[in-house]
Amino acid sequence: MAEKAILGFLQNNEEITDSGLFSAEFNLDHDEVINVIKRLHGFRFIDVQDIKKETWVLTDEGKKYAVEGSPEVQLFLAVPEEGSISKDELQKKLAPSVFSIGCSQAGKRRWVQMGMQVSRRVQNVEDEVKDQLLQIQEGKEVDNDSISSLKARKLIIKETWTGYSVKKGPNYAPERKEVATDLTRENLQNWKELEFKEYNFNAKGAPLQAGHLHALLKVRKQFKDIFVQMGFEEMPTNNFVESSFWNFDALFQPQQHPARDSHDTFFLNAPSTTRTLPEDYVERVKRVHESGGYGSRGYNYDWKREEANKNLLRTHTTAVSSRMLYALAQKPFVPKKYFSIDRVFRNEAVDRTHLAEFHQIEGLICDRGLTLGDLIGVLKDFFSRLGMSKLRFKPAYNPYTEPSMEIFSYHEGLGKWVEIGNSGMFRPEMLLPMGLPEDVRVIAWGLSLERPTMILYGIDNIRDLFGHKVDLDLIKRNPVCRIGI
Repeated sequence: MAEKAILGFLQNNEEITDSGLFSAEFNLDHDEVINVIKRLHGFRFIDVQDIKKETWVLTDEGKKYAVEGSPEVQLFLAVPEEGSISKDELQKKLAPSVFSIGCSQAGKRRWVQMGMQVSRRVQNVEDEVKDQLLQIQEGKEVDNDSISSLKARKLIIKETWTGYSVKKGPNYAPERKEVATDLTRENLQNWKELEFKEYNFNAKGAPLQAGHLHALLKVRKQFKDIFVQMGFEEMPTNNFVESSFWNFDALFQPQQHPARDSHDTFFLNAPSTTRTLPEDYVERVKRVHESGGYGSRGYNYDWKREEANKNLLRTHTTAVSSRMLYALAQKPFVPKKYFSIDRVFRNEAVDRTHLAEFHQIEGLICDRGLTLGDLIGVLKDFFSRLGMSKLRFKPAYNPYTEPSMEIFSYHEGLGKWVEIGNSGMFRPEMLLPMGLPEDVRVIAWGLSLERPTMILYGIDNIRDLFGHKVDLDLIKRNPVCRIGI
């Protein structure tokens, strides 16, 4: 019906100037007319121009007052012409919202005398608010001051009306012939009698509903590939719960160290302690803590087994490294290159750059005669594969490495040197109690996974990257990670 009316009208007229007026004139539903216009425009039967009109319409509250009258007039009419009425009695006559608004507006207009008793101050009033609402409802013009007042009272809102002006298009015809859109058996048998719809080879297909890799997983894969290219093998990191012994004591970290406090570490209530530890190795670790050895004076304190037995959520993947090195020491020595990328836990306040759980990347090389120069050379090779060729190293302190170095890279975008990781050589007090040969050295380095991921994907709040508040659309839109390219 609407299609026939539009094409028929254009046969004798140049233009439909307003689809809304056209719909009203031919008694058509405007939404149906809009759908037909879009369809005809798709077939290029017509050309269209958008029309947008902003109009004021009544809110639900405004519609109510247009029928029943404004609250101030309702309250005024509830007050007797002579004498007065108690405020409590007046309140019973009106709805709570009408009474509240009516008291305010009628008092402001000085129509009534408010107090414990309410009386009229004038005998007659005009309901200007109702009249203005009716004028807007009928599409009539209302002055700006009235509009501002009604808008402030939330009785009207602005609504945008959308329509079209329509002219003949390049494929115009008084009547549109139905075209076939599917290559069915029947259509192919009668193809000479049919007109087929042209294919749009530039149209995009419907997006497939599929899983998407998280940005952290993409960057993790790139880091893992780099380690594998350099000949490293991955350490098993599937146990998040670790004993304090492997997490701290085996690394020659004293039991009074601040990192071992509950303010920094998550300790477990159940099971609260570990069941088994290698007793001969525990004794050697205890001895080096208390009185030293291997050229060290130790820490000179009473080492407590109950502290070492406490279970916790591992604070670093170096706990896994200590287990792997101990296992390596129990066999004839073979040089090894290990790496790990997995989750660690710290009792930290959550903000835009810190979470209570995050991912640590760690690499280590165990071989005879390694030096600080070997560490620097490996670091330059590793970070150059990440696209970071400008490196600087700064002396630092770690309980289980000596010497230790912070790693800095020059960030071209920020125009400054940025800390990207930490490194060092494991101390003899850590390695020799394990049973490794005296000439074996271990060089190691670590960095977080979240920081380079945030830089690569332009994310400035870590909570937008990892956690329950992550925007899933962000995961779908993320491009493939290409580190160093």
